[in-house]
Amino acid sequence: MKWLFWGAAVLVFYTYAGYPLWLWLRARRFVVPVLRSNCTPSISVVMVVRNEDGVLRKKLLNLTLLNYPADKLEVVVFSDGSTDGTQVILSEFAAAEPRLRWMANPEPRGKAAGLNDAISAARGEIVIFSDARQQIETDAVRVLVENFADPAVGCVSGELMLGDPAQGESEKGMGMYWRVEKKIREMESASGSVIGATGAFYAARHELLEPIPEAILLDDVYIPLTILRQHKRVLFDARARAWDVADLGSSREFARKVRTLSGNYQLVQLAPWSLTAENPERFQFVSHKLLRLVSPFALAAVLVSSFFLPQPIYRAALLAQLVLYGLSLMAISSLALGPLTRIADAALTFVVLNTAALVAFANFVTGRKVAWTR
Repeated sequence: MKWLFWGAAVLVFYTYAGYPLWLWLRARRFVVPVLRSNCTPSISVVMVVRNEDGVLRKKLLNLTLLNYPADKLEVVVFSDGSTDGTQVILSEFAAAEPRLRWMANPEPRGKAAGLNDAISAARGEIVIFSDARQQIETDAVRVLVENFADPAVGCVSGELMLGDPAQGESEKGMGMYWRVEKKIREMESASGSVIGATGAFYAARHELLEPIPEAILLDDVYIPLTILRQHKRVLFDARARAWDVADLGSSREFARKVRTLSGNYQLVQLAPWSLTAENPERFQFVSHKLLRLVSPFALAAVLVSSFFLPQPIYRAALLAQLVLYGLSLMAISSLALGPLTRIADAALTFVVLNTAALVAFANFVTGRKVAWTR
């Protein structure tokens, strides 16, 4: 039982603290510089949308106001079976804006299929991927593209800010989790390559893009992995920012996390080479993405084993776990906890993420498909 406790505890510690600590040490000692310069290659901003008439007009206006030479920028939008006013907006906007080209499929085929068509239609040297809801800062594209002055760079992820641009980034819930996640990506990028990209805002060299499997859930991880496979760096640039709302509602946030974690299982199936030497960042891929899938089982093993072990250290471990889960329940009930509020919020986020990992495992075992939704 002791072996079970310590083995599981070490795995949990490494996943959430050991790997970030290793990255911190590596980033301090083995910085890999990036040769940035002010360059303006032709770019294509591509988006796949479905029933986005509530936000699409604002996003298209946002793209036209980017600080980038107008003759070097185009927007390619694919409407994936939209049934609302999305295509009317695209038609009206294209009539007034020659840089916008759009296409549509009457029946939904999924985001990956739409991306393949949009990428094929794109003319730019650099393809920038974005979504309909997020707003890109005016200089963000120019800053993102600076990294491609370095021939070793194949893909660059921008930073997604969760909150209000006027008030700053949220420190609650998923906002807190996202801040930690971005710090990990910064350290991965500084000393090599980041594992995956921010799906709402990232860029890649057009010549390096390969067809995306139409069933893929995580195109923003699959595409960077294929570029790593071609021995090009994948970077994270915190200067290039896009903004999104901090809280889409607990049910939507949970569904999004389940989809992400289910996508990690799918990645190993569709890209088994990601676990071989063909992936130069295999160690980081396992540490950053895959160990989080195992974490809920390790947590359960720590809880059960500490319950049956009588020594004081295991009693203390059991108490700490009960406090953690108790605080998460209090956060769900929205009780006023005073100075413990932020700790309770972090505990709830931790529990929700691991619960999502359990649901993702159930999806994987049962073969339940998690489809792309708007």
